[in-house]
Amino acid sequence: MSGMSVLGDITPSSPAEMSEGGMGEGTPEGGTRSRKSPNAFRTISEVAEDLHIPQHVLRFWETKFPQLKPLKRGGGRRYYRPEDINLLRRIGDLLYTQGYTIKGVQRLLREGGLEGVEAAGEGDDLPELPPEGSELRACLEELEAIAASLKALAERH
Repeated sequence: MSGMSVLGDITPSSPAEMSEGGMGEGTPEGGTRSRKSPNAFRTISEVAEDLHIPQHVLRFWETKFPQLKPLKRGGGRRYYRPEDINLLRRIGDLLYTQGYTIKGVQRLLREGGLEGVEAAGEGDDLPELPPEGSELRACLEELEAIAASLKALAERH
């Protein structure tokens, strides 16, 4: 074994980060966060920060998507594997960008696994919204009509 822990190899970015007890500029104490290898496990706070998703949402998603199974250590501390992070990234994209509901994403995962989720995000066209998105589509059409009316009004004056 090369001496790398389960949590990954942690290497400081610069010699300055190694001084003052390893505190660099980006930590609460004033330092830059150490860089982990791409295969290193990540804590929930690191994942939440990287994906811009609150920690409580990540914990909630664990209850809704059984495919998410971070390693839990003593005290219930979660460690996410790279494949967990990829799945979280896709779930976030489907929910927040593509307009799927939680039930819609659950169905995609159940029917096609991660491959089905990845396939749902391919292509340049906007994906077909699930039936639950019909209200969303109606709101979008109404907003587009309002925008067109405002544009026409602005052109007259």
